[in-house]
Amino acid sequence: MSDRYLIPDAAQYRVEDIIKKSQFIVTLGHTPSVEEARAFVAAIKEEFPDATHNCWAYQAGPPGSTAMVGMSDDGEPHGTAGKPMLNMLLHSDVGEISAVVTRYFGGTKLGTGGLVRAYSGMVKLGLETLPTREKITPVRLEVVIDYSSVTLFKRMLPEYEIKVLEENFGTDAAFVVEMPKEHAEAFSSAVIELTNGNALLDDITEN
Repeated sequence: MSDRYLIPDAAQYRVEDIIKKSQFIVTLGHTPSVEEARAFVAAIKEEFPDATHNCWAYQAGPPGSTAMVGMSDDGEPHGTAGKPMLNMLLHSDVGEISAVVTRYFGGTKLGTGGLVRAYSGMVKLGLETLPTREKITPVRLEVVIDYSSVTLFKRMLPEYEIKVLEENFGTDAAFVVEMPKEHAEAFSSAVIELTNGNALLDDITEN
């Protein structure tokens, strides 16, 4: 599973629509844990205490992962709200996300099929314009090499999306670098090859 993926770039993002006289409001948010997802749902319920329903679903892991999920129909007929909402989240390319669809009943019943389309459709509507950013798990390495390797070492940094955080030129050249976790193994191998095994590499990532 990749260590980088899209997540919501907003603590709260909201879209509204009217479907057969009922007002629907979808609120999406970034929730990287089950606890934060539950707190998000509770906050939206508190914001709309007079709503007919506050149906919800969350997926607190990477896109498509079912390890940390939850859902609720909140009084709508079983399977017409929470499950279709969760399915929409699971089939998106966004992870660590919660959705609450708030409904104010307008007097016209939608039927079970209509409810499924309304709740899944509201999540889809929100996802279509949701601001996102890429989540990258960073790794920090301390690298010590001899001076003869410095020029070639610096040339290879862009290939691994590396940021140099510190440089120290003493007996040897020492660098503290940061990169996406997925590049760490290949980068380390490349440095060992570049220096004919004469490099020191130490993972100093803070846990």
